[in-house]
Amino acid sequence: MTSTVDTSKPDLDQRRAELANRLDHLLPAGTLLTHAEELRPFECDALSAYRRQPLMVAMPKTVTEVQAVLRTCHDMDVPVVARGAGTGLSGGALPLEQGVLLNLSRMDQVLEVDVPNRLARVQPGVRNLHISDHVARHGLYYAPDPSSQIACSIGGNVAENAGGVHCLKYGLTVHNVASVAVVTIDGELIRLGGAGLDASGYDLLALIHGSEGLLAVIVEITVRLLPKPVHAQVAVGAFTRVDEAGDAVASIIASGILPAGLEMMDRGCIEAVNAFLDVGYPDCAGLVLCELDGTEAEVKSQIEAVSQILRDSGATEVTVSRTEEERLKLWSGRKAAFPAVGRLAPDYYCMDGTIPRRHLARVLNEIKILSERYGLSVVNVFHAGDGNMHPLILYDANMEGELERAEKLGGKILEACVEAGGTITGEHGVGIEKIDQMCVQFSTIELQQFHDLKAAFDPRGLLNPGKAVPTLARCAEFGAMHVHGGQLPFPDLERF
Repeated sequence: MTSTVDTSKPDLDQRRAELANRLDHLLPAGTLLTHAEELRPFECDALSAYRRQPLMVAMPKTVTEVQAVLRTCHDMDVPVVARGAGTGLSGGALPLEQGVLLNLSRMDQVLEVDVPNRLARVQPGVRNLHISDHVARHGLYYAPDPSSQIACSIGGNVAENAGGVHCLKYGLTVHNVASVAVVTIDGELIRLGGAGLDASGYDLLALIHGSEGLLAVIVEITVRLLPKPVHAQVAVGAFTRVDEAGDAVASIIASGILPAGLEMMDRGCIEAVNAFLDVGYPDCAGLVLCELDGTEAEVKSQIEAVSQILRDSGATEVTVSRTEEERLKLWSGRKAAFPAVGRLAPDYYCMDGTIPRRHLARVLNEIKILSERYGLSVVNVFHAGDGNMHPLILYDANMEGELERAEKLGGKILEACVEAGGTITGEHGVGIEKIDQMCVQFSTIELQQFHDLKAAFDPRGLLNPGKAVPTLARCAEFGAMHVHGGQLPFPDLERF
């Protein structure tokens, strides 16, 4: 979907001044940012290799203010990019130079906790971890726990359908949200879903999850809460070969045991984490972390079974947490994997693909071959239980051509995931990062359906234009470039 915004008009400065004047009258003092030094912190999300300074930043605190901003932008044909905490890794919150960045971080209140029905109604700027902290006194918690949960916001979690280390058992964000309120580009407030398990009509609640701000702006979320598990333990298996670790993962799932979390790290990641934290992971080629939770009797039985599976699969060492402190310490290494790897090189490019578990060893071998071909090291960490891989490509942006090589390598890794029967993203979204690989995974007919769906919500293409869904013309060009070994630039967002 292409926006109708015309940035070539000679009266651009006049339109900018008019927009600023209108929004300034709609928002409280100090919540509309227009000066360059104020805009700089919003130039990018966590995909920091790509930066754009927005035309202006609006920071509403109420739903009414969000509606007013969107109505004004709709009236003036100005594109809007919604932003939460800015922890996204695919460029989904990259602003537009001729557009408004709608920063929702000031909408950060827990509005209501319904303990009997295990629900919490929250604003989109509430941090993921804050939800669990807020309801802990009731013996409840919010299950999805992305590695960035201390900082990431729940609105962004819905927009990207975020996961986390416990999503194998407890599901992604979409499985833990009862309802949402969204505002369309023309300012209409719509409520989707409900407290019940079923509702008539199309499942628009699921549609909003992972929509990356292309359809509507999320202004309220009702999340499902769970009782805290009575008991939990984690078993850690060390392997001399990564493929043995992958086979162990498959064997655990095949046994019928459903772990609360099932993660893997390769040697590069293990070494980085050990140097970063006093976690004491074994020196090995592959590490499997498997957490079981439930009653003490259930956990005792399952932890023994998992430990035996790890040994039977070739683990040279199996460690089981004995206390809650030990369990948290073992998980802290996995949670800190991204910042730990950040010490290995000036920059890294975090990929996000998903594959069938049975092809784990095959894809890891393909990543090794690609790493050697492009001359860049790759460190691997992944949610092994559901096949969600996070290869981290190490590079130096100050070295000419290394960023471009990292992009090409990342694209090839994602295409290897598709070839293995997987997908190009598990939880980080498409944004601008994976937009060409959308052409690989989906057919022309499927992509056209995506465009038609967006048009139903946003006919003028003003919400987050140029992201997530490539134009059919771009896919045709990408196919031609692929044949001849070329590469397309990132989407030309300035034209919006």
